[in-house]
This record gives sequence, C-alpha cells and structure tokens, in this order.
Amino acid sequence: MVKIREAEIGDCPIILQFIKELAEYEKEPDAVEATIEVLEESIFKKQQANVVLLEDDGESLGFALYFYNFSTWRGKAGLYLEDLYVRPQYRGKGYGKMLLSYLANQAVKNGCPRFEWIVLDWNTPSINFYKAMGAKPLDEWTVFRLENQALENLAKEYKRNNP
Repeated sequence: MVKIREAEIGDCPIILQFIKELAEYEKEPDAVEATIEVLEESIFKKQQANVVLLEDDGESLGFALYFYNFSTWRGKAGLYLEDLYVRPQYRGKGYGKMLLSYLANQAVKNGCPRFEWIVLDWNTPSINFYKAMGAKPLDEWTVFRLENQALENLAKEYKRNNP
C-alpha cells in the first residue's frame, strides 16, 4: 500500500540519494553539495525545510522537500516546493500527483493562499503534468539567484558599509 509519511532524521541517506537522482535527471549530477550531515542539520535540527517520503511496503519510491515562504501582498505564508522526485520506474502511476495533492492539503490546512514551485523550461512532461492539474506558469516573472562568490561579494558590501 502506497503511503506518504513525514521524513525522520534517520531518512537522510535516502533523501540524499533522491537528491542525487534528481540532479542526474536535471542534467546536473556534479552540482550536489549536500551531505547526510548537512541534511540532518538543516532539515531536522534547524528545521529549515520539511520532507515527505512516498513509500510502498517500506520501499522508498520518491520524495518532496518543501518549506514555507511569505507573501507580503497576501500577508500570509505560502508553501514552496523545492523538489519533487519519483523514481523513473514508478512514474505514470499517479504518485507525483499524490505527493502534490498531499502538499496542497498541507497548504490549505495551514491557511496558505498559494503553493508554488519552479520547473526547468525544457522539462515538458512535468510542465504538461502541472498544467493538467490547473497550475499556471508565471511567465511574467524571472527568477534571480545570488550564489557563491557573487553572494559573498554582496555580503561584504554590507559589512564594509556597516562596521
């Protein structure tokens, strides 16, 4: 029987494995910097994210990692899905939709007026899947990211001007 359960700290090895498999699917296999220790600290000790696992008779089939952000315009938290992954051999069985419906329920239960995520432009199967559920692409928005040296440089700018 397939079920969704909240992950526990002892699940970090399978969470990391899913992250690596997702990175492989997204054509970025060398981009994963996370370790079991980092996941334990960030997800379970600092509670910076939530993870649910999709399982069938104890076998892990996939996962979703999410957290809450905040909409200033709405004045309420929203649910943000960082990653959703179902192993290839289990796709097409409704498991991705099961995970998304679980998260939608979490959002509604917690009074979140929206549930958002980002999808790669080339990932047509996922885009079509999301649209079929009623999700709308926000074509008028562009995602920006500061990381690595650019992030460090901007942080140093603040420190320089605010000793």
